[in-house]
Amino acid sequence: MQFIGRLVGTLNSVTNLFSNPHRVREVPLSEYRACPRVLEDGRMVLYRNSSAKSWDCLLISLETPQNAFRLFQVTSELEAKEAFLQYADKLRPFYESSRQALRLDALQQLTDCLRNYPDWSLAHIAVETGMRDCLKHNCIISYINSRENKEGCTPLHLACKKGDVDCIRELVDECQVRLDLVDNNAETVFHYAAKQDNFRVVEILCRQPTCGVNQVNNTGETPLHVACRLGKSDVVQAFLRSSAKCDIIGGQRYPIHTAVKYCQNGCAESILDADPSQVHSEDLLYGGTPLHWANKAEMARLLIGHGSKVNYLSKTGDSPLHIMVKFKRFDCIMVLLTNGGNPNLKGENGNTPLHLAMKLDKLVMIKALIVFGAEIDVPNDFGETPRLLAVRASKGDNRKVLLSMLHSVGAECCYPSTPDSLQQPLELPSSTCPPRPPPPHGNRGAIGFEDAVHIATALSALAYSRDTVDLSRQQQRKSDSLLCLDGGGIKGLVLIQLLLALEKAAGRPIRELFDWVSGTSTGGILALAIVHGKSMEYLRCLYFRMKAEVFKGSRPYESAPLEEFLKREFGEHTKMADVRKPKVMVTATLSDRHPAELHLFRNYDTPEIGREPPYTRTAEFRPLLKPEEDDKTLKSEERPRKRRKLSEGEQLVWRAARSSGAAPSYFRPMNRFLDGGLLANNPTLDALTEIHAYNKSLKMKDRSHEVKKLGVVVSLGTGKPPQVQVSSVDVFRPSNPWELAKTVFGAKELGKMIVDCCTESDGCTVDRAMAWCEMVDVPYFRLSPQFKTEVMLDEVDDIVLVNMLWETQIYIFQQKDQIRQLVECLLNA
Repeated sequence: MQFIGRLVGTLNSVTNLFSNPHRVREVPLSEYRACPRVLEDGRMVLYRNSSAKSWDCLLISLETPQNAFRLFQVTSELEAKEAFLQYADKLRPFYESSRQALRLDALQQLTDCLRNYPDWSLAHIAVETGMRDCLKHNCIISYINSRENKEGCTPLHLACKKGDVDCIRELVDECQVRLDLVDNNAETVFHYAAKQDNFRVVEILCRQPTCGVNQVNNTGETPLHVACRLGKSDVVQAFLRSSAKCDIIGGQRYPIHTAVKYCQNGCAESILDADPSQVHSEDLLYGGTPLHWANKAEMARLLIGHGSKVNYLSKTGDSPLHIMVKFKRFDCIMVLLTNGGNPNLKGENGNTPLHLAMKLDKLVMIKALIVFGAEIDVPNDFGETPRLLAVRASKGDNRKVLLSMLHSVGAECCYPSTPDSLQQPLELPSSTCPPRPPPPHGNRGAIGFEDAVHIATALSALAYSRDTVDLSRQQQRKSDSLLCLDGGGIKGLVLIQLLLALEKAAGRPIRELFDWVSGTSTGGILALAIVHGKSMEYLRCLYFRMKAEVFKGSRPYESAPLEEFLKREFGEHTKMADVRKPKVMVTATLSDRHPAELHLFRNYDTPEIGREPPYTRTAEFRPLLKPEEDDKTLKSEERPRKRRKLSEGEQLVWRAARSSGAAPSYFRPMNRFLDGGLLANNPTLDALTEIHAYNKSLKMKDRSHEVKKLGVVVSLGTGKPPQVQVSSVDVFRPSNPWELAKTVFGAKELGKMIVDCCTESDGCTVDRAMAWCEMVDVPYFRLSPQFKTEVMLDEVDDIVLVNMLWETQIYIFQQKDQIRQLVECLLNA
C-alpha cells in the first residue's frame, strides 16, 4: 500500500509539472484552510501551498463562497507575486461590473489576455475578450480612446479588426469613441473595417460624420482603396453609401485603379455606378485611365461598357492596346481590338502596338494585330517599321516562322535606309524573300495593285456622298451585280475579312458595289447588315463580341441571347421593306412540311410568274402570317378563320435573320423555319434563279425597261476544311461485339457524310454555279480559303479564330490578281 501511495504521489507531481500552471480551475476553499496567506487584495488571495510546494492565486466568488477560482499555481515565489499584483490591479473592474467575468471560460480568457498582452489597456482587454458589459465601468471607460499597445490601435481599432459588430455598436453608440484616431500606420478604424467581410461594420461606423473615412494611411491608401484591393464589394458599396469619396488619390492612383489592378470586378462596378466619371480618371504617375490598368478581359469589357476611351493616350504616350501588348495580355488585346482599338495608333517614340509585338516576338499577338488592320510598313520616330523590327528581334525557331508569315501576307524585304546598302536585304534568308529588284527607270508612273487601292479610296471619298450614291449609281450602272454569302456560323468572320479586302481594293462600301445580296445563315445575317449600312470593321468586332454572348453553355444554345442580339442590331420593329436598295434575299427552310421547302426573305415583292407548286399537296399549309399571329397560331390548336398573307416587305428583319440561322442542334427552330443551309448553304444558284424569275416577272408586267442584265456574280465562302480519310461508312446488322463497334463507327461517319453533303457549299455546287454563269456569259468569282484545320461553327477560342483569319489574310494576298479583276468588273458594271 505504501508503494502504491508513493506511486500516486509521484504521478501527481509529474502531472503538475507538465500541466499548464495558469489554467483556471474551480477548487474548494477547504483545501487552503491550513495554507498561509501571502498576499490579499479584495477578492484575490495568494496562498503558499506547502503540500504542492507552489504558490496559488485564488479569486473568491461571492455567489459560491465554498469554492474559489484558482487563477494560477506556480513554483516561483517571485513569479507568483508579480502575476498576483497584475491580476489584482486589472481583474477588479471586470468581476465588479460583469457576472460573465466569474465564469471559468471567461476568467481563462481574461488571464490569458493579461499575460499575453501586458501593454494593453483594460478597454483593449474588454474588447478582446468580448465583455461588452465591462465597457461601462469607470476604470475601463477611461481607456476607451487609449493607444497603449505596440501597434498604436485603439479599442475600436481592435473591435473592427475582430469584426465584432456588437462590441463596435456598444463603443460607437454608448461610449462615444473617437473615429478619427489613427494607429502607427496612420490607419483609422475605417481601414480596419475595410478588411472585414461584414459591411455592417462600416454602416455602424458611418452613422456619425467624420473625416476618418477618407484618411490616407502611410502606404497611400484610403479605406476605399483597401476594400477595392481586397475585393470586398459589399464593403465598397457600404462606403459609397456613406461619405467615402471616389476621387481621392492614394498611392498616386484612385480607388478605381486599385480595383482594376487587382481584378476586383464587383468593386470597380460599384464605383462606376456611384460615379461614372471615374472611368476617365488618370493616375498621377503614368496618366493612365483604368483601362490602361486592366489585366483581365472581363475587367476590360466592364470598363468599355461604361464608356472608357479605347484609344486614349496616357502621359507616356501609350494607349491601352500598347500596354496590353507590352504585358502580353492576349485576352485583353482581343477585347480592345474588337471594341474599336486602333492597331495603328502611334505611342511613345512613334511605336504602334505592332512595333511592340515585333520586339516581343509573340506570333499570336502579331497575327491578331495584322488581322485587325495593323500596317507592317509604318515607321516609328527612328524610321523602323514593324517588319524591320521582326528581322532584328526575332530569334530561334520563331524567326523563320515569323518571316515566312509576314512574306505570306505581302510584306516585302526589309532594307537599310543608307545608300551604301541598297542592294542587300537585312538578314533575310533567300527562301523567305527574293532579292530586292532594281529601282524602275523607264516606267516611273506605273501603278501597282496597292497604289490603285489607295487612289481609289481617296477619289471615292471625294466623289461620293452617302445621301446621293445609291441614286447616282443606279442611274449609271448598265448591269447588275450579285453577292452571295455562304453559311458557316462564327466562320462568318471569313466572309467579313474577304469583304474588307474588296472594300479596300474598290475604295467603296460593299453596299455600293452590289445590286443584289443573298445569304444563308451567318451569310444571311451579314447580308442584312450590309443592306442596313453597317461597316465591315464594325461587323468583325461585333462577331467577336457576339460569340461569347450567343454560344454560352452547351448545345443546343438558348435562343433568347441570339434573338436579343439581333433585335439590338437591327431594331425590334425594323421591316424588310424599310431599306429597298440593294435588293436582299435571305434563305430559310420551311420545316412544317415534308419534303421541306426553301423560303426567301426579301425586301422586294415576290416575283409572280405563276409557278406550279413543286409537290402535290395532301395538306393545307398556313400562309405566312404577321409575326404575332404566327406565334399565337403555333401555341393554339385551333386555327384562325381569317388569315392575311404577309407580304415580303412586312417581315421583321431580326426574324428573317433568326430564321435563316436556326441551325439544327445549335438553335431551336424559329417557329416553322430552320436554317437555310439545309437546302442552300451556298445560295448562288438559288439567287440566280430568283433574279431570273424577278426579271421574267417584270417582262410579264410590261416593265422590260427595268430589266438589267447580270454583269458579275461574286460568291464568298466561309472556308474549306481539309479532306481526311474515312475508313468505313458500312452499316450492317452485327453478329458479334467487334462487328457492333464497326457498325457504330460506320453509322457515325455515314451520318456526318450525309450532313456534309446536305450543307456542301463548295465542290459540285460551285462547279454548277460557274457553269451556269459561263453559259450566259456572266463573270463568276468564287473566293473561299482552304484551312489547315477544321473550325467549328460555334468556336469561341480567340486564338483559333485569329489563326483562321490569318489563313484568310494569306489567301487574300494569294488571290490579289483575282480580286483586282473582280474590282474592275464591279466598278465597270
